[in-house]
Amino acid sequence: MKALKWVGVVLGVYVGIVLAFEVLYLAWYQPKLENLPIPMLVLTTTDDADEPHTRRLARLDNDGRIYVSAHHWPRGWYRRALENPRVLVEIDGVESAFVAVPVTGEEFERVAAAFPLPLPIRFLMGFPPKREILRLDPAA
Repeated sequence: MKALKWVGVVLGVYVGIVLAFEVLYLAWYQPKLENLPIPMLVLTTTDDADEPHTRRLARLDNDGRIYVSAHHWPRGWYRRALENPRVLVEIDGVESAFVAVPVTGEEFERVAAAFPLPLPIRFLMGFPPKREILRLDPAA
């Protein structure tokens, strides 16, 4: 019974760490990660009421195209981009209009393989749901 209690404590601490990382650090604070070699962008999506929502995301550059990956628990930005694919993207202080396109099949496999999520990262994220990737195509 004592071992079961410790398992519960360890699991509770782990859930607390994941919540702090996902909700407080990434979703609320939205770090710029300037000291890490991770290119970033700011994505602005709109909801049903046409209200803008901004989210800082890692930018995945692959074969001359820009991708973003939904691989954390907070995914409101991803659902809004699917519902209204016309988005604004700020890269290095320059804002441009894009169309968010869901990536599937061979393209998904290629981009996911180019930007893998190692086990320690997935552990820190609390083993989030299946990864989704959007390609950001310049708006016409």
